[in-house]
Amino acid sequence: MGKAIEMSVRLDRVLVDQIAGRWHLLILCALCDHEGKARFNALKRSVPGISQKTLTQCLRQLERSGLVARRVLTDSPLGVEYSFTPLGDTLEAPVTALYNWTRQYSAAVRTAQETYDADRRRKETRLAKRLLQDR
Repeated sequence: MGKAIEMSVRLDRVLVDQIAGRWHLLILCALCDHEGKARFNALKRSVPGISQKTLTQCLRQLERSGLVARRVLTDSPLGVEYSFTPLGDTLEAPVTALYNWTRQYSAAVRTAQETYDADRRRKETRLAKRLLQDR
């Protein structure tokens, strides 16, 4: 693989990590739910478990990437509103599709994980028994 291709793959990976980070995708989903525009506290309520600090950091990263715009509201009540930029708007369809896929298949994924975990425990138990017998 050439150096130019390697650099491109690394840069693409960084962008995917930024968009699909632990909280970023949930924030993008919340913005989609609010038709692409929401106040800070509305976003915080829409993403259960996120701290104010984490939400602020994620929004800054999304803003830096050109996906989200920040606007200070000076009318009453004062606040900050976040909205998709034209570039961020292009994420609405894939984010919505991923969210819908997750809702549709989350039970199947959990079942597969439970099956895997149970199978793994059985294998580890058998291995431990063999090791004890070999002593």
